[in-house]
Amino acid sequence: MIRKAQVNEVPEIRRFLGEFAQDSGILQRTLADLYAHVRDYFVYREGRGPIIGIGALHVCWAGLGEVRSVAVLPEFRNRGIGSELVKACLNEARSLGLSEVFCLTLRPEFFQRFGFRLVSREDLLPIVWADCVNCVKFPDCDEVPMVLNLEAGI
Repeated sequence: MIRKAQVNEVPEIRRFLGEFAQDSGILQRTLADLYAHVRDYFVYREGRGPIIGIGALHVCWAGLGEVRSVAVLPEFRNRGIGSELVKACLNEARSLGLSEVFCLTLRPEFFQRFGFRLVSREDLLPIVWADCVNCVKFPDCDEVPMVLNLEAGI
């Protein structure tokens, strides 16, 4: 079941994201950052079991949000969990009145299924790159920037 993350899940979310930080391009977050942004996160669990998947919608600026930290445990992939997490983020973006969302990803084909399109780095606002200085890949990022216009009905 997908639902909004709870404060008591922050340590588990941090461990979960840490597992994906090296191989999947997901930025590891500090506990302070996760507690401050816990409302950004959605989690997927089956019953009372461990977190199986995570996704987040982060509001960056007026009308602009980022879909970030989408990850699913390897043994649960190809079941639609990642897609449902992205859909939850997009639904929340629409309910908040955002006009556009972006993502930085190593898997553009996954996000293209939702209507995201490739853009150049220069097309994104400078505020988008604020977290990049905390990334181990900075300044040699290999992630692909993508944008979805929510007003276009895509």
